[in-house]
Amino acid sequence: MHPRSVLGSPTPSAASRLSDSSRSDGGRSFARTSSSVSEFEIERQVKMSNSAPKRPGLRRHQSEYGTESALRASVSRLLTAKSRPFTVNGCIPMDPASLVLFFRSKSGITHSLDFPINVDYDTPPALEVLIAACKPHPTPGYDVYPDRETLFYPANLPLTATLEIANHPILDAVRNSLFPALPMGHYLTALRDKLEVMVTGSRMAPQPRTFRNDGRVATICVTLPVHYRGGTMIVRDAEGAEEKFFGGGGKPGEVHWTAFLGECEYEVETIQQGCRMSITYAVHLKTYGPAVDPLITPSEHFLDLLSPVLSLSRGRKVAFYLNQDYGVNPSEGLAESLVPHLKGSDSLLYHALKVYKLAPELHWAAGGYVWPIDRTVECGNDLLDSPTSLSMGFPSAFGSPVRSAKSMRGPMSYYIDPEEDDVEMMRIEADSLRMRVVESGAIPLSEAEIFILSDWVPGPMAKERVYFVSNGELEKLIVNVLLVIYVP
Repeated sequence: MHPRSVLGSPTPSAASRLSDSSRSDGGRSFARTSSSVSEFEIERQVKMSNSAPKRPGLRRHQSEYGTESALRASVSRLLTAKSRPFTVNGCIPMDPASLVLFFRSKSGITHSLDFPINVDYDTPPALEVLIAACKPHPTPGYDVYPDRETLFYPANLPLTATLEIANHPILDAVRNSLFPALPMGHYLTALRDKLEVMVTGSRMAPQPRTFRNDGRVATICVTLPVHYRGGTMIVRDAEGAEEKFFGGGGKPGEVHWTAFLGECEYEVETIQQGCRMSITYAVHLKTYGPAVDPLITPSEHFLDLLSPVLSLSRGRKVAFYLNQDYGVNPSEGLAESLVPHLKGSDSLLYHALKVYKLAPELHWAAGGYVWPIDRTVECGNDLLDSPTSLSMGFPSAFGSPVRSAKSMRGPMSYYIDPEEDDVEMMRIEADSLRMRVVESGAIPLSEAEIFILSDWVPGPMAKERVYFVSNGELEKLIVNVLLVIYVP
């Protein structure tokens, strides 16, 4: 019989871990008294009363049913919108007078456009030149452009604005709101897309995501301080939910912006008066994970030091121990998930191997055993009927302290040599833990044909810890991280 695995027990989902600190059942609130209570879901039978309820109480329940149902429906819609937001908007605190737009017309003359602008009182000549240089925006479903469609500034003409969203924490707000689960090592970049211009009477038809096939994950739309009325911006996600953003050119002292996911479509309703100008930015996701090019490039000196090591290891599978600690639990994730989090010397070595077009892999390892790339570390639990369950600590050869077995010997144990008794107990403990490690999927390094590359005097190694229960006590297994490569 195999020992029961720690990972075999149900674990609370992310939703249950982030749930409220109390539950309500029948109007009674059960407060959480400890952190472990939230990991259990208890279902109790509803006690039925022998006596029939009084009629006034029944009538009161029926009268409150409609209100409670409406409340529950409203809460459900609120939590649904909260759980999967697809838009976010805000304001950039700045003086509109400090914003200047430089552009070059078709004739090759450079113009500058100052803000704020109110075309109802005065239309700057530079704005007329800008509108004349624009092209009609494509409309889905039509072969020609309608007369009063929105315009955009051609991408082949130079355009520069003194407003740089990199100088404002817009990307941080987009990441926190739309990509809260983005792991470390992933970052967002913004590339200016186009300048859109809408005059009185024009509207923008729905722009599907197929018009933006550039790999973007989100779009940022910055509305320039030009006064207008109407022009409500409508954003729809893939499921049809929509958000509306009402603007008018922004309030004094701020510039309005809106961001939405790349899978969304957007449109702008008819401009009733004035002119609406906006700059859109394409937001791209960058990372230095295993599937993309390295973010850093090691020095030539470091690559020269690595070259002979790889040359002498041709046709072999070699491995390096990582040096940094990452504070993760090997029983909850794969070693490969550490790639975006590599730091220091570990990151330098990993990216140096990528320069040589090799395919480095991260594996969990402990006590001469290595886990496959798709396996987590599972130590299992004690078996009460196991002959070795009296003491299942981890011997010092594996990096953990050994418990003394003197307290578990019988009353006649003084006839046994204490040193021999301790050695025998350590051997039993090592064999027991080795059996549990093998049952979790680990194989010896010799069987995996992995050759460890280390210095004459081994340096520090990454040490992660896996908790397991042995003889009713909580212990920790020290697990290292191996960077494994095959050198063809």
